[in-house]
Amino acid sequence: MIGLAPIFGKQAIGGGLPPLAVVAARTAGASLLVFIAILLFRRRLLYIFPLGLVGCFLAGGLNGAGSLLYYSGLARVDAGLGQLLFSLHPIFVAMFVYLDGQRHSRLTIAGLLLSLPAVYLLTGPDSIHVDLRGAAMMLGAGLLYALHIPINQRVLYEAPAPTVTLYTLLAMSIVVIPAFLAFSPPVHDLPQEALRPVLALTAVTFLSRLALFAGVKSIGGMQASLLGLAELLVAVSLAQVWLGESLVTSQWAGALLMAIALVLAGRDRLQTTPNPGRGWLYWLRPPLPAILPSGTEASELPGENPSGLPR
Repeated sequence: MIGLAPIFGKQAIGGGLPPLAVVAARTAGASLLVFIAILLFRRRLLYIFPLGLVGCFLAGGLNGAGSLLYYSGLARVDAGLGQLLFSLHPIFVAMFVYLDGQRHSRLTIAGLLLSLPAVYLLTGPDSIHVDLRGAAMMLGAGLLYALHIPINQRVLYEAPAPTVTLYTLLAMSIVVIPAFLAFSPPVHDLPQEALRPVLALTAVTFLSRLALFAGVKSIGGMQASLLGLAELLVAVSLAQVWLGESLVTSQWAGALLMAIALVLAGRDRLQTTPNPGRGWLYWLRPPLPAILPSGTEASELPGENPSGLPR
């Protein structure tokens, strides 16, 4: 579903809607849909612990800024090429979760090194009609998208996926709507050519966000991000079929290198459990006593008394 986003986004922009209007409409619409669904069916999911709310707003703010870059860049480059550049985010995620205490093998480093010539082949002098500013925007969007995933993963240790989805999307809306009002040309009438793509983009944003955070909660941020290779294949294939885009030979070589880089990183073995007391995101934990592993007595842990509470 995420692979459909650049296709519908490009169609909406091509239909006459400014890029910031596209991102504001799809984010606000997806936030409203998640809120209505939770309010009608599982109202208790509206609760989140205070630091979890801070984490969601931090992640949503970063991803909201990344969305502004993404759709602004999408207006400058082809959808397939833009998604290829954006799809470097698993490499960025690997770096961020490493800083949070998770460890990789050398395969991630190899993937990172391989991604550099891939970007050059995709945007270099042999490429045709590549807007370098738009390409830089897509890379920046991928970096910010990658940064928000480990933040949300920390919150997901203690909060349900729909709750994290709601507050992350709400924070994104708080970022993108003022940016649209301040910097975008006014939209007096929604162009009819852009209406269906915007509605479709809102729907895939709503569904893909719920699926993304449910997946992150189950398999971790790094593994969930690496499934973006399927997202990449969807976007590039549909850009060829629906939008009539094409890549030159050097860009196909860059796409192949990027796919190899993602596969190498995907073979990396990660610690999928949090490391208490380590990492730059450790502060995003609820103010509750630690839950002990099954069969472990509180007296066996250093610094704990038999009640299980810190001394």
